[in-house]
Amino acid sequence: MTYSISLRRKVISYVEKGGGKREASRLFQISPDTLYRWLNSEDLAPKKHGSRNRKIDKEKLRREVDNNPDALLRERAVIFNVSPSAISQALKKMKIVKKRA
Repeated sequence: MTYSISLRRKVISYVEKGGGKREASRLFQISPDTLYRWLNSEDLAPKKHGSRNRKIDKEKLRREVDNNPDALLRERAVIFNVSPSAISQALKKMKIVKKRA
């Protein structure tokens, strides 16, 4: 959860004016760990998180499905060095479903 900078400043101000840290965390409903992180931080702005690197190359997966349409998820998982559930999720996002006879 991202807290606003104004809330962060209020909490820090409360502690700097003599309020207890545990009391501040209860009063403002934030975790003590979050409060300590803010107190030790130079910049109160929220951190930017980049996108995650995906392990499965979608084009390779599409070619694999085209070349071996009857392969099992666990067989594809071995090829891509991931779990079967990762293959399942990738196929679902790509809107590739196994057709049943």
